[in-house]
Amino acid sequence: MDGKIALEEHFAVPETLGDSREHVRGGGWSILERRLLDLQHHRLSEMEQHGIGLAILSLNSPGIQAIPDPARATAVARRANDTLADAIAKRPDRLAGFAALPMQDPEAAEAELTRAVVELGFKGAFVNGFSQVGDAETVAYYDHPAYLPFWARVQELDVPFYLHPRDPLPSREPIYDGHPWFLGSAWAFGVETAMHALRLMGSGLFDRYPRLTIILGHLGEGLPYSVWRLDHRLSVLPRGIPAKRTMTEYLRTRFYLTTSGHFRTPSLIDAMTEMGSERILFSVDYPFEETGDAATWFDEASIPEADRLKIGRLNAAALFKLVT
Repeated sequence: MDGKIALEEHFAVPETLGDSREHVRGGGWSILERRLLDLQHHRLSEMEQHGIGLAILSLNSPGIQAIPDPARATAVARRANDTLADAIAKRPDRLAGFAALPMQDPEAAEAELTRAVVELGFKGAFVNGFSQVGDAETVAYYDHPAYLPFWARVQELDVPFYLHPRDPLPSREPIYDGHPWFLGSAWAFGVETAMHALRLMGSGLFDRYPRLTIILGHLGEGLPYSVWRLDHRLSVLPRGIPAKRTMTEYLRTRFYLTTSGHFRTPSLIDAMTEMGSERILFSVDYPFEETGDAATWFDEASIPEADRLKIGRLNAAALFKLVT
């Protein structure tokens, strides 16, 4: 399928490049480093070869969220967004951007999102999970009341917020002690992000701001396959949850899922059954995954052609108000 739109496609700036070293071993780092810093040549060639018409780029993880000092987080986010804007200006027909945000300071995050969307033309926000604030062991999740004005601004700007994974802090998740192979994208990323998404749902955020849109990668970080049991048990054992609706209702109406890094047709069909094909978007997770692997799988997946067109291009075009 030609003209696919991909939207979990990463880049790095010098200040955040080292965050990605843990995802490769040995000589693989030189390749990953080159791909993260390349915003034009090899990236565009890969897109052309595999039928991707547009990529919406985002900063690598944990990126800004791992900078405890709010002032420095704000400065690095601004530099990263300016770097991305310069790259987009060279190929606006093939590249677009998500804003990196200093969520350590809700007011600064709101201001930078506004600048990125209004002045730079970015398509939304891309935030790598919780933020470390003040020191490495103090974390902030975005269901906290301090973020309500920020969420109001996201709704006002009418842009999506992509909640991307990062590892939990070792001090807060001792269950991984002695089992480092389950950290990162193998397992811990998804569990951490799913819980953060549930916190947003359970807090009543979407009752307060009913037009918010959140995007989750990796076919929903496991949520489509667990949400029925979650709601079933919440209904049997109510615990005073602030949310007015079920988690299933929020997931189906306020969230989109992408195929990033999860190239398995039965899982895709499960997500389509639970969410509807209108709520799923194609993505690669480049350069941590190979564009060819994602594109070949998706183009050949045993799904109706009408759904392939929706997931591959039409849903994203509508969500991001693109002219196709």
